[in-house]
Amino acid sequence: MSADLRTRYLGLELRNPIVAAASPMTGTIDSLRRLEDAGIAAVVLPSLFEEQIEHEEMATHNLMLSGAELSAEARGFFPEMQTYNTGPDNYLKLISDAKKALAVPVIPSLNGCTPGGWTQIAKKLEAAGADAIELNIYFLATNPEDTSAEIEKRYIDLVASVSSIISIPVAVKVSPYFSAMANMAARLTLAGASGLVLFNRFVQPDILLDELEVAPQLVLSNSDELRLALRWIAILRGRVGASLAATGGAHTPEDVLKLLLAGADCVMIASSLLRKGPAHVSALLSSIEKWTTEREYASVEQMKGSLSQQACPDPAAFERTNYMKALTSYSSELA
Repeated sequence: MSADLRTRYLGLELRNPIVAAASPMTGTIDSLRRLEDAGIAAVVLPSLFEEQIEHEEMATHNLMLSGAELSAEARGFFPEMQTYNTGPDNYLKLISDAKKALAVPVIPSLNGCTPGGWTQIAKKLEAAGADAIELNIYFLATNPEDTSAEIEKRYIDLVASVSSIISIPVAVKVSPYFSAMANMAARLTLAGASGLVLFNRFVQPDILLDELEVAPQLVLSNSDELRLALRWIAILRGRVGASLAATGGAHTPEDVLKLLLAGADCVMIASSLLRKGPAHVSALLSSIEKWTTEREYASVEQMKGSLSQQACPDPAAFERTNYMKALTSYSSELA
């Protein structure tokens, strides 16, 4: 009898643990349908950025005020900004159309970094049919006067502001750069996060030597990158009340299985989909089901977290002991 691949994430029952992360692969109804046909369990739509929302609101505001100085009464004819539909209609339509076309959960991604009115768009995402929202907080602390406490508070405030105005679950795509990750994970959960997505893979700039310019450089992930998420998911499993999703570096069935054993509720993939297309989902699921059944796991739920720090025979393997063993056991003859 084959193992049951179902899992729960953000309170949602998924038919298996493979979720399509936000990427160009999730930006059209056609590609979303192909992902569902291949077996994907849920989809995260490409991010809607704070800057996009604010730009559209400002453009509408400027249009509404055009000519208002011609009459003292003219301003009375304009609707108040908070009641005027200046939201990004195309994105809301994508959510609505995806919900009509798919049977799997649809999760829009809201990307921002500053407190403000843009977070109110979460209510419109919910009204469009979103099953949950992934809050992607992309903020680089470059000001020497910004303290770690201030940065952490910004994250907490953003999570609280979004989760307080909607009834659907909020997952937070977390940066790996907090000095006290376990504490921050617990605080995000208390602020309203139903799930944590580990980790936000920041895009790093490059310098073009011929042009003498700084340019964005997107490099797809590889399997070596999953170890950061693997370690922290294993540490956090059973210590925070939020669901745990792994993202960044999962390409092979072995990658997915490792993350599930560490304690991930689901594994999000993007780079491998961009390289291999939707058919990659079917290949992953076939191998995962075979491995799980051969090891006599009845279900993914039974397997999840069986090698987390709490369940592992050697909990120190996820901390300093691992660092010491890795360095002292390395031989220059292997190089």
